[in-house]
Amino acid sequence: MTATTQGLNRFLAAAKPSATYRVMDRVAARRAEGKEIISLSAGEPDFDTPSHIREAGVTAIRCGQTRYTQVAGLRALREAVADKFRRENGLDVDWRHTLVCTGGKQVIFNALAATLNEGDEVVIPAPYWVSYPEMVQVCGGKPVIVECGVRSGFKLTPSLLENAITPRTRWLILNSPSNPTGAVYSREELLGLAEVLVAHPHVLVLSDDIYEHLIFDGLAFFTIAQVEPRLRKRVLTMNGVSKAYAMTGWRIGFGTGPAWLIDAMEKLQGQQTSGASTISQYAALAALTGPQDFIRESRDIFQRRRDTLVERLNRAPGLHCEVPAGAFYAFASCEGLIGKKTPAGKLLLTDEDIVNELLDNAGVAAVQGSAFGLGPYFRIAYALDDASLERACGAIAQFCEALSN
Repeated sequence: MTATTQGLNRFLAAAKPSATYRVMDRVAARRAEGKEIISLSAGEPDFDTPSHIREAGVTAIRCGQTRYTQVAGLRALREAVADKFRRENGLDVDWRHTLVCTGGKQVIFNALAATLNEGDEVVIPAPYWVSYPEMVQVCGGKPVIVECGVRSGFKLTPSLLENAITPRTRWLILNSPSNPTGAVYSREELLGLAEVLVAHPHVLVLSDDIYEHLIFDGLAFFTIAQVEPRLRKRVLTMNGVSKAYAMTGWRIGFGTGPAWLIDAMEKLQGQQTSGASTISQYAALAALTGPQDFIRESRDIFQRRRDTLVERLNRAPGLHCEVPAGAFYAFASCEGLIGKKTPAGKLLLTDEDIVNELLDNAGVAAVQGSAFGLGPYFRIAYALDDASLERACGAIAQFCEALSN
């Protein structure tokens, strides 16, 4: 232990910084040097928040709605959240069993911090969002990583789940559509996992549905508490306004689950951040209760971008990309580039080597797949304008073509 870490909580000291934020920091540093960088690393829509939502925030300020709210959130917003879960997900939710937090990440962290004791295990399918295992570790738990490769569509199977569960298992984290792969679980796939979970009543389920509205090709969205009612008393269903309504900076997430869990999460939040921003809550209320046209329009744009990106990636030598069914990420295999050399003689041994060289020599920022638990891949966020995406694809292709054996 070094002098700079000896005073830290040992769980925090062992945690790693977010790989996506490290890439974003490198992008900012390059841009500060005057270099032109196309960033495919940030997981946020490039659209402005819809005008009626922005106006709701402005109105809240002008009307003096700037004081504390209840820790669990404005009652009107919690009622709208409960209505959303009833209307869109078929969950019979009482508003009292909802919680509004400062972003979806806080919903997840609250749940883990409120329930994990040291050594408790959390099953996390890989590829995973980079923060899942780190949050588990910070809360004293043990991440149990289950590799779910391309053969299973980057999705957890019942047999893999069964083999991962032990008497110490406290949670399973499910994310559909997935960050980073865009994989979407069908109703039948969720039912298969549910059958395993029903046989293990000590396991809680955290369903991260933040990309719910970004599903393509006419596919339907399902969440596990919806398809298997027997699990509802031990499922936390998490969602928020960040991705669907282009509100990442407003920092509003929400969840619903059994009363004992919501009460524990509220108790923790009361000693942590208290309620979320009042202004942001009023904006989120407008998002959930106002016009929903933006969701369909942005989804159509993302699907068009997805099609362009995947086609271009699959034409680049050494790359292969499955077609993602949702979210706004492509998870491209770069196995065909491993062992090749750049024109400057740099040997590419890992996916991190590849994304570093892409940034330094092609001016394109992506995130290595190994940061998400599966390499050699890299994640591309196609949440940027068409012209920039086209330039990025061209730069990636030129980078691949310039490599030698």
